[in-house]
Amino acid sequence: MRLWTSAEAAAATGGRATRDWSADGVSIDTRSLAPGDLFVALKDVRDGHDFVAQALEKGAAAALVSRLPEGVDEDAPLLIVDDVLTALQALGRAGRARTRAQVVGVTGSVGKTSAKEMLRVVFGGQGMVHAAEKSFNNHWGVPLTLARMPADADFAVIEIGMNHPGEIAPLSRMARPHAALITTVAPAHLAAFDSVEGIAHEKASIFEGLEPGGLAVVNADLATTPILSASAQRAGARLETFGEGENADHRLREVAVGETTTTARAVSGGAEVLLKVATPGRHFAMNALGVLAVASGVGADPARALCDLATWTPPEGRGTRETLVLDTVDDHLTIDLIDDAFNANPASMSAALDMLASAKPQDGKGRVSRGRRIAILGDMLELGREEARMHADLADLPAMDKVAVVHCVGPLMRHLHDALPEDRRGAWAETAEELATRAHTLADAGDIVLVKGSKSSRVSLVVDAIRKLGHRRATEGEGDR
Repeated sequence: MRLWTSAEAAAATGGRATRDWSADGVSIDTRSLAPGDLFVALKDVRDGHDFVAQALEKGAAAALVSRLPEGVDEDAPLLIVDDVLTALQALGRAGRARTRAQVVGVTGSVGKTSAKEMLRVVFGGQGMVHAAEKSFNNHWGVPLTLARMPADADFAVIEIGMNHPGEIAPLSRMARPHAALITTVAPAHLAAFDSVEGIAHEKASIFEGLEPGGLAVVNADLATTPILSASAQRAGARLETFGEGENADHRLREVAVGETTTTARAVSGGAEVLLKVATPGRHFAMNALGVLAVASGVGADPARALCDLATWTPPEGRGTRETLVLDTVDDHLTIDLIDDAFNANPASMSAALDMLASAKPQDGKGRVSRGRRIAILGDMLELGREEARMHADLADLPAMDKVAVVHCVGPLMRHLHDALPEDRRGAWAETAEELATRAHTLADAGDIVLVKGSKSSRVSLVVDAIRKLGHRRATEGEGDR
């Protein structure tokens, strides 16, 4: 499907097309580029201009550049602009301006990617949905998502993140959402903020981009909820809240966390509802309630939304659970792996440990007679002056009482390692690479293993090493596909 013509892209960016072309998609990476994509030569760790020739060889329809790249002919299909990032932002604004979609913006210290993926599932059952890929939520991710949006989409979900003050508002004004969801506010990126209240003000700035009369959905259970609500009211938004408190507009009442599902009773839209997601985790039920509030507020059918939420599982690295068979002969010798290795802060770490605590290991399977709950935890980054204390404080979480062994990765997690009781203190390694070489010593058949840490801690390497100990058991029906 044609997404941009050279004339449309030139008009949007003020650039000059060297010849006529049309693109079916937009890409910033030659590794994932599909034939027919417009390749955007952004400057990041590497200068994208160095890859233009390769992109064209792989079938790119054209390249968005600020100069003629080396090894590229003057008559190659190019869109030449003054600055590539500025042009991508202009293309994103043009993509947003021409769409008919109901646009939802999502932010939060924890859970924004999961909430975005829930909304993708909900809206996907009720029309054409366009949503951000991976965690494309920053100064280039948001405009890239908007530039990729088909004009005839019915719904769009834009994830908006931040690392420093002043980032969210301009991205929201670019996305111009009809509804905005703040999942929660928690200590994250405190290296760039003086307080959690400062983080709340930054998250609340998503409401500055709301369309007139737009919907603001905020967590009602936070100490910073008044900051979020006041910001929504200043923006002239319709305000709805979700949470467990009596005053929440959408209220979570009872939550039951099972081995593979989470079920909750809630009140939403004045009616009692049964809320379910196909993964364990109390925090997922809370996010699903916020998603239901958003979906209903932009005209989606809440009954169908509930049915589709029941099929939702988290994306890879966000709490996905899988069973690994350790023996090719005896498929009862297994480890359950919870992969939550993409991001971490104190709030998300607490939620992940709660999820581990609710899981049931299996006795009598391995060398250790009793199945164990094992946590492999990597550094939580960008927490500022109190980072050492925040790591050590994890030892006092109630969920830790049900964790048999905690292995730690990174210099910051040394503080947790030292704070743990000796009987729960597992291995400590300076780097994930070092711990990954010992993967075969970290767990046994019957154990449930959680791996979590900030992305830069690279604990995903430990996940990969544990996966190599066996093979993933197919889920029901998987072999029929």
